[in-house]
Amino acid sequence: MRGTRHGPAVRRRKLGEELKRLRLRAGLTSRDAARLVGWHQSKVSRIETGASGVTGADVSRLLDAYGVREPRLRTLVEALSGAAADGGGTGWWHAYRGVLPPQYQDFISLESQACGARTLETSVVPGLLQTPDYARAVTRAALDGLPATAVDSLVEVRIARQEVLFGDPPLRLEAVLDEAVLRRQVGGPGVMRAQLRRLRELADLPHVRLQVLPFAVGGYVGLSGPFVIFSFANMSDLDVVVLDHLTSSLYLERSEDLEAYCAAFRTMQAHALTPEESSELIAGIGDGA
Repeated sequence: MRGTRHGPAVRRRKLGEELKRLRLRAGLTSRDAARLVGWHQSKVSRIETGASGVTGADVSRLLDAYGVREPRLRTLVEALSGAAADGGGTGWWHAYRGVLPPQYQDFISLESQACGARTLETSVVPGLLQTPDYARAVTRAALDGLPATAVDSLVEVRIARQEVLFGDPPLRLEAVLDEAVLRRQVGGPGVMRAQLRRLRELADLPHVRLQVLPFAVGGYVGLSGPFVIFSFANMSDLDVVVLDHLTSSLYLERSEDLEAYCAAFRTMQAHALTPEESSELIAGIGDGA
């Protein structure tokens, strides 16, 4: 599918485009850049086209050679290099690489570096908002037969991911949930009551906006499945849509794809209950769980 990529290829290509832009801004050819850092010209070309990965140290050398002094720009590009590295080996999740498939590592890498996320969920509570017991029940149901130790590790990862909501600055999260998410008895009544309380607690955070699409809305544009839109500070051309499937994730990066999903999300927000109404509905369902 044109415009659809798997894994870290998205970040490698975006990083390559940014490095090429900075090289041209400095008035350098790829041959000039290679000479300044002591590489073969082919290495610079492969990095710029996204054909090969690049370390954070190599990115720093290129930025020095291109005279990039702006601290924020350097931070953003160097952070992007972490997501572009195969396997995201510098992140905390690397310690769990034995149980995390590559596409999940890529997803966590993007999430850890994004400034904002917009997500639609039609079946389960978003991972960033799950309680440990709910996360365990979801994991067991989705990956039937997985050893208990592996389930424990995946739950630990799910909870560790939530630290992005409490960072400095925290991730801005906008979530739209189908009412079915709230009524599906994942883990049983006790687990659901605690999960619904947690949703209301997190929805009170100033950087979290939680809305529910009630059954009364009927059909809506997002019924085809859940998605996440990641946004990156001061670098909107790096935004990406992630579609989750049972065995893989797809990354959509074309501007027309991004705009289509952003427009769909705005439409769903407009038809959903307000955050205040959503909180009341969650409370009511929780009281009856």
